[in-house]
Amino acid sequence: MTKHYDVEAVRKLFPAAEKMTYLDSSFQTPMSTPVRQALETFIQEAYETAGPKAIWVDRMEGVRAKVATLLKATPQEIAFTKNTSESMNIAANALPLKAGDNVLMLHGDHPNNAYAFLNLARKGVEVRFVPMSEVVNADSFRPHIDVNTRAISMSQVTFHAGHCFDIESVGQLCRERGLYYVLDIMQGVGVVPIDVKRVGATFIGAGTHKGLLVPQGLGLLYWDSSRTELEPAYLAAISLARPPADFIARPDDLELVATAGRFEIGNFNLPATHALGAALDLIASIGVEKIAAHCFDLGDRLIAGLDACSVALVGPRERAHRAPHIYVAALPADEWLEYFASRGVRLSPERDGLRISLGMFNTASDVDRFLDVVRERDITSGRSPRAA
Repeated sequence: MTKHYDVEAVRKLFPAAEKMTYLDSSFQTPMSTPVRQALETFIQEAYETAGPKAIWVDRMEGVRAKVATLLKATPQEIAFTKNTSESMNIAANALPLKAGDNVLMLHGDHPNNAYAFLNLARKGVEVRFVPMSEVVNADSFRPHIDVNTRAISMSQVTFHAGHCFDIESVGQLCRERGLYYVLDIMQGVGVVPIDVKRVGATFIGAGTHKGLLVPQGLGLLYWDSSRTELEPAYLAAISLARPPADFIARPDDLELVATAGRFEIGNFNLPATHALGAALDLIASIGVEKIAAHCFDLGDRLIAGLDACSVALVGPRERAHRAPHIYVAALPADEWLEYFASRGVRLSPERDGLRISLGMFNTASDVDRFLDVVRERDITSGRSPRAA
């Protein structure tokens, strides 16, 4: 394997990775030391000073700038939300969709992306599902567009099999046909590099508890600030260009702020933004491209090992079409998950097997441990891995 960065030093920042074979970062990344320290700083300040809110908000704005740098956006295009689902719902309800319009989505994509748009059936908006294949690009959607198609919504990376789709060609298609484009990058952000301007999406949403390394409860929303016609479904003082200093609502002054702040509602998850700031510093110190390259190398090792064990890979094999860090082995979860847990290996069940998801802290020894556990059961049971 090529050494892209000092993985051993990074691994020491994730104590849980030393206590078990942690291959479950696409469910929840274990907490790192920098994230813990950021949360402890917040708690200490709250405990000792009853909360320096102005300082906390200033720090949050610094974190907003770090998010923008990661996505190659501007800070004015980044809003903080609660999670990916909230980001997708904000986006779906901001689009000017009316009865008779249709939205194209991938069949089998994450349900919380789909439900945000399926909920628009109450307005007469139709969701049309396009078949998902190993390769998805503009040509996957092109035949399904008609005069009533207004938007395409999809994931960059699938949670259930590790597909990594050609989101830039879909963005180009949307520009050509005048469609809105909503993108879920939850499973890719922090591991798969992205340039939101090249992608050309109208909205991009994500949570922060996977590749962005913080506990659950914080999400992100990118908004193409040239789409000034898009307005929030909900309104709060913080959404306005001129929030009333005396806290008296004025119905004659509802002009929206010119930033993505128009989509923010009320107070922020300030502890989590502190954590995110520390996590983004850690990611930036390594580089997303290097994290991706490291995970790709581990993935190659995993695929070769699965082949040797006669265990099928669910999802794409080629680097051009797979995410660096998500792999699903065709091992029945109901027969294998508890067995792995009993051997100290943390995984997630998925539709067609067990998901092995890698993080910046994983090493070849983690992959080898997974494969050893597969072989151990094969030897002791006298049955093939797929037969359990």
